[in-house]
Amino acid sequence: MKTLVIHPYLKKDTDNRRSPQARLDEAVRLTQAISLEIKASVLVPLATYRPATLIGQGKAEELKALIEQHEIGLAVVDGSLSPVQQRNLEKALGCKAIDRTALILEIFGARARTHEGKLQVELAALEYQKSRLVRSWTHLERQRGGFGFLGGPGESQIEIDRRLIRDRIAKIKRELTGVTRTRELHRKTRRDVPYPVVALVGYTNAGKSTLFNRLTGADVRAMDKLFATLDPTLRTVRLPSGLKIILSDTVGFISELPHELVAAFRATLEEVTEADLLLHVRDVSHPDTGAQKADVLGVLDSLLPPETLHSDMLEVLNKVDLLPEGTAEGGVGVSALTGFGLEALLSILDAKLSSQFMATLAIALPASDGEKLAWLYRHGSVVSQEEEGDVLHLKVRLTHENAARWEKMRAKSQPA
Repeated sequence: MKTLVIHPYLKKDTDNRRSPQARLDEAVRLTQAISLEIKASVLVPLATYRPATLIGQGKAEELKALIEQHEIGLAVVDGSLSPVQQRNLEKALGCKAIDRTALILEIFGARARTHEGKLQVELAALEYQKSRLVRSWTHLERQRGGFGFLGGPGESQIEIDRRLIRDRIAKIKRELTGVTRTRELHRKTRRDVPYPVVALVGYTNAGKSTLFNRLTGADVRAMDKLFATLDPTLRTVRLPSGLKIILSDTVGFISELPHELVAAFRATLEEVTEADLLLHVRDVSHPDTGAQKADVLGVLDSLLPPETLHSDMLEVLNKVDLLPEGTAEGGVGVSALTGFGLEALLSILDAKLSSQFMATLAIALPASDGEKLAWLYRHGSVVSQEEEGDVLHLKVRLTHENAARWEKMRAKSQPA
C-alpha cells in the first residue's frame, strides 16, 4: 500500500532528547517493518495541536495534494489520534489514517508467532479498539496477519458489535490466565534446578537477538528491522567456570510504547521481573542512544523496584565496531556481529553470578580415582590441583546442585 508518514510536533516543544527528524526517521522504519511502500515522509511543525484534525485544516490541504500526486492510500501519523481526529483527518486527506499505536499493533500482530504472543497482541488491539468510534476491526478478513487497521480485502469496514469485543476480551484474558499459570510452573521448575536467569532487554533493533544467537548458538530471527523478535526465547549458556545460566531474549522496547501493549505483555515481561540479572543491550552507534536508554529504563521502572535497576543490571554497549576506537564508555563494549568483547562479557557474567550460585570445595582424592577426577572436571571448574604422594588436593568450583551431588557420591564411596 502506498503510504505517507507524518510526524507532527510542537515548535515550542522543550523535549530535546530526540530531534523531530530523528522521530520521523524512526516512524519511517516502523512503517517499513511491515513492508508498506513509503512514497513520502514529512515533518509537520505546529503551534498547537488541533482538537478536530490534530494538524489543522491548512496543513491537511497541503498533505492532501501530496497524497493525490502520489496516489497514496494510507497516512501514518506518528502520534496519538483520538477517534474524532482520525475520522476527520481521513475526510480531510481523502485516505485511510492510522496513528502510532495502531501501527505498532499492526507490526506486533504480523510478527507474533507463539500462541501466547498472538493472544497478548490481540488483547492489546481489542482494548485499543474498544472505545474508538472508527470501525476498522477486520479480523475476519485478515490474510497477512495484523489487526486490520490498514483495511482488509477491498478496503471494506466491518461493523463491530461492542458486546462481541467485550466477550472476546474476557475469553482471551481467561486463556492468558492459563498460559500464565503454565509459565509460572516452568519458572518453578527452573528455580528448583536452579540455574540463574539472565534476561536481555533493550531498545528495539539494539542487537539483542544477534547477541543472543552469538552467546547461545541459536537461530532466533535477527533482522535490521524494528520488532524483528516478539516472543521470548530461552536457551542455556555455560560460563567459563562451568556455571550454566538461562539466557532470555525478550521483546524490544520503543519510545512512547502504547500502554495497551505494556499491559498486554506484562506476562511476557515477567521474564524480566524474574531474572537474576538484566543485560541492557544498547546500540551505542545510534545518535539517539541516550534517549533510547531513558525509554528502556522508563519501561523497566514500571516493572521493577528501583534498586534492581542499579544492582541487578549490566549495560552491554553493542556495535562498538561502528565507533571510533575508545569512544564507548560506561559498560561492557561488544560487537554481537563480529564477536568482539563476548569473552570479556561472559567472564563478567561469571564473576557476578558464580559467588551466588557456585561453591568452592577443597577436595582430597586418591590419584588412582580417575572416574571421580573426570567427573569433577566435567561438572565443575578445577581452580588448582596439587599431588602429594598418592593423593590429589583440588580446589573445585561447583554449582550448588553439583556440590550436593558430589557430597552424595563421596558419602556412598565411604566405607561403612
